[in-house]
Amino acid sequence: MKRIKTIILTLGLGFTINSLAQDNTVRYFGQSEASYQPTQPYGMNEKAGKYADVGDTKIWYEIYGKGDPVVVLHGGLVGSPAEMGEFIDNLVKSQYQVISITTRGHAKSYIGTAKPTYPQKADDLKKVLENTNIKEKVSLIGFSDGGYTALHFAKQYPEQTKQVVAIGAGEWAKGYIQGSRKADMKFADIAQFDPQYWQQQAAIRPEPNKTEEWFEQANTTYNETTVSKEIFSHIQAPTLLVVGEKDQNATLDSVLNAYKMLPKGSLSVIPNANHPVFIENFSAVWNAVQPFLAQQK
Repeated sequence: MKRIKTIILTLGLGFTINSLAQDNTVRYFGQSEASYQPTQPYGMNEKAGKYADVGDTKIWYEIYGKGDPVVVLHGGLVGSPAEMGEFIDNLVKSQYQVISITTRGHAKSYIGTAKPTYPQKADDLKKVLENTNIKEKVSLIGFSDGGYTALHFAKQYPEQTKQVVAIGAGEWAKGYIQGSRKADMKFADIAQFDPQYWQQQAAIRPEPNKTEEWFEQANTTYNETTVSKEIFSHIQAPTLLVVGEKDQNATLDSVLNAYKMLPKGSLSVIPNANHPVFIENFSAVWNAVQPFLAQQK
C-alpha cells in the first residue's frame, strides 16, 4: 500500500464528481488508486444512515452489521467516515454492529452553534446512541480527533463504555498545534492538497457555504484544547492506544505519556508509520485492535 507521510500530502486524484453521481462512489482525503477503496459510500449512505437531533444541530450516523456495538469515529478537519472504511468492513465481517458517526461540521452533519470541543462531541455521541436505542455498553474506535472524542466519552460516560481504541491520540498541552500545521492556517491552505475531495464534500455537506467558517472555528477550538491527566487517569474502561512510530501529530512521547496515565492502558506502536497509521499499514493496526476487542466480547 502506498505510504503517506502526513494527512495533508497529496496522493493523487481519484474519482470525480461525475462518478459520484453515477455510482455513489465516496472519496476520503488523500485517497489514491493504491489506497483502500471503501465497499460502501460511508458517510453518505442513505440506505444505512439517518440524522439524530442533538439539540443545537443534527448529526449523521450510519449502522452496519449485527453483533456487539462498536462506534467508529473519523479524524478531524480533513476527516470523514470513508477513511474508516477498512475498519468498518472488517468489523462487520467479525460480527460486530458498527455505528459510524459523522462529527458535527463534517460531511453530512450540520455545524450547529455550540463550540466543537471534545466534551461537546462526546455529548453528541451520547445523544446519537440514545437515538439508536442501544442501551448496552459500546466499544469505541477513533482516529485522531475521533480518538480524543472516544477518550472524552469514556471519561464522561463510563457506564456506557466497554473499551476504547484511540489511534493517533496522546497527551495534548494547551496551545500545542499538532504536527506542522500552523495556528493561522486557512481553509484555502489545506483545500489545495486535495481539491477533488473538497469538491465532493461540497456536494455532500448540508451547509457548504459555512465550510470556511467551520474550519476556522475548529482550529480556534484546537488551540484552546488540553487533554491531560484529568482525562486519562479517569478512564476506567480498557483502553488501547495505537500510534505510528513517526507520528508528527500525536508524537510517540505524547502517546507514551498518555499510556502511563491510563488505569487500564495497552499500547501498540507501529514501526516506521506516520499519523494515518491504519491507512499506511492496516494489517498491523488490525492485528492489534482485533484481539483487544475480542477480550471483552
